[in-house]
Amino acid sequence: MMPTEGDFLVRHAIRLVPSTLLAAIIFTAPALAQAVAPAPAKPKASTTAAAPSKPSAPRRALVSTSPQPTLDEGSVQRISAAMLSYSALEVQGGWPTLPANAKLNPGAKGPDVALLRQRLAITEDLPADKADGDVYDEAVVAAVKYFQGRHGLEESGVVGPKTLAALNVPVGRRLRQLAASLDRLAAMDVVFGQRYVVVNLPAAFAETVEGNEVVRRYVVVVGKTDRPSPTLTTYITTVNLNPTWTVPLSIMKKDIITKMRKDPAFVDRMHMRVLDGQGHEIDPRTVDWSSDRAPNFTIRQDSGNWNALGSVRIDMPNPYSVYMHDTSHKEFFSADYRFQSSGCTRVEDPRALATWLLADNPGWGRHEIDAVIAKGERTDVRLTHKVPVAWVYLTGWVTRDSTIHFRDDIYGHDEKPAVVADARSQVASAARASGFVLQSADVRPAVKQVSYLDSQ
Repeated sequence: MMPTEGDFLVRHAIRLVPSTLLAAIIFTAPALAQAVAPAPAKPKASTTAAAPSKPSAPRRALVSTSPQPTLDEGSVQRISAAMLSYSALEVQGGWPTLPANAKLNPGAKGPDVALLRQRLAITEDLPADKADGDVYDEAVVAAVKYFQGRHGLEESGVVGPKTLAALNVPVGRRLRQLAASLDRLAAMDVVFGQRYVVVNLPAAFAETVEGNEVVRRYVVVVGKTDRPSPTLTTYITTVNLNPTWTVPLSIMKKDIITKMRKDPAFVDRMHMRVLDGQGHEIDPRTVDWSSDRAPNFTIRQDSGNWNALGSVRIDMPNPYSVYMHDTSHKEFFSADYRFQSSGCTRVEDPRALATWLLADNPGWGRHEIDAVIAKGERTDVRLTHKVPVAWVYLTGWVTRDSTIHFRDDIYGHDEKPAVVADARSQVASAARASGFVLQSADVRPAVKQVSYLDSQ
């Protein structure tokens, strides 16, 4: 059984932090002191998705099967405790850097392997009593897999280029990720009900949480770097089956009009209708597509297999007009890089998500959902009980089993963390008491969210 990083937080933070400074933190931040208390040891769930049953099965993106939610009511305290630990590591000099040309495969032997063992032991991916040695044995394979799992990498047990890059990220940058994630989280008003949904944008997955455990984790596709998905909190209110899609103005200008100039049959081929201000259909051939003036019409795509939203849309009113939905482009779900949308979140199995959301609606099980979709008629089903949903941007977080997770800062938000100025920042401020940990929330403007509706 792999050692928990909760033990690591307690042992290293308390041992390495100067006693006077630690006392100041404890007396000024009771919540933080409580968060550093050891968590009971729990067995680690496998973080690798089940392998395909047949060699010919299409590749699926790896996603954790752990029941531990990414986000719950204890997340702020746990991230604060992790910051305390990583600050102590930074004071100690961090961890060693592995050579770029290191040959690190099972069975290998030599000084590079010895350095790898030390590196893994510092973050307790490898037990401390196995830190010595220069052989890439089964213990190292297991430690590398554990490290890969908490960094969202394929758990191969082999140190390839991506794993090597993650191993060599300095402790200071990891600390900034935790601090920036904490700032963003403290600035949000997240509602935790008995049932809620979380989308973690940098990890490109969504979770349905019920009774403090993940019911299912979904592979998702989120916004491109130039059309990032926003962070938000709201409620899911309605499931739209066989939805139509009204093209937003930004996408109409950037995509549809440009394509119509090159291919006058594009709108017809994509089952789109051009509507005037009163909602009446007009002939696309009467439109001057070469004009640079703002269009005085809208475009709506009919329901069907061709529809950009697929067969399901999850309605969640919010100021960014984004939502979760099906897609006609299933190929993106198998990719490791899943930042391909125009701001909305595409869900790999939206019918399963819809079934879970409609659990309290009598007569709306999976069979009924499939039957309505098969008919092709647009149907809106309002949830009997609306479900809280949060889209968060956590590049560093800690789950209840004390595992510290990291993901790449795909949108570059960690270098410009949000400014937190209300009561919810108390724990975050306490974590930075006396200048001990990274001052991540410098006086800068809050991150401006730029969002577009999904064009694909």
